[in-house]
Amino acid sequence: MTRRRIIIVDDHPLFRAALKQTLAGGDATILVEEAGDLAELNKALEAERDCDLVLLDLNMPGVRGFSGLLLLRAQYPDIPVMIISAVEEDTVVRRAFELGAAGYLHKSVGPTEIRRSIETVLSGEVFVPEGVSVGSDDDQSALMRRLATLTPQQVRVLMMLSDGLMNKQIAYELTISEATVKAHVSAILQKLDVDSRTQAVIAAARIEQGQFEALFSAGIAKP
Repeated sequence: MTRRRIIIVDDHPLFRAALKQTLAGGDATILVEEAGDLAELNKALEAERDCDLVLLDLNMPGVRGFSGLLLLRAQYPDIPVMIISAVEEDTVVRRAFELGAAGYLHKSVGPTEIRRSIETVLSGEVFVPEGVSVGSDDDQSALMRRLATLTPQQVRVLMMLSDGLMNKQIAYELTISEATVKAHVSAILQKLDVDSRTQAVIAAARIEQGQFEALFSAGIAKP
């Protein structure tokens, strides 16, 4: 009997437990693990790389905008990532797919819909919420496609640039040389088709704006 391994990444233990029960209750073919943040997820995947699906919440401590999704898609391109979030804003859903999400599930749906959507993704298909169109193409979509080409380390460097860190500080945080940081910055500028660090930071801020506006309007996050 082939077991399918699913890892839930969410900082709310009660939600993880409820979702785990919904997915694995009485089904011996599904192994569900839990992670409270990306660090715990990385430990689980380092211990055993084989994983059929990661269920990722967008709004967690230590994650800015879509940076968590960007990191996972860059670091583990063969593992499908499905977003499960309280945010139902169509723009946020579209951006998630543009960054490589295999599905997007609203936390407000019931157990039957949860199981159906996850089975869809496990079967190799993409699950798009009803009523959402993901085929639109605009300047933001082009930016998302460029961001999706960043390596995991380049994503980390870009987020640190957004935090205002200088090359020396980034090198210390990532335990790499300043020359390596400079090489990453140059690659980021080239991939994002921008001319300066400032423009790269503006590009990073743009990918967060739509998501955080939706979080604020839903009362999930505070400005």
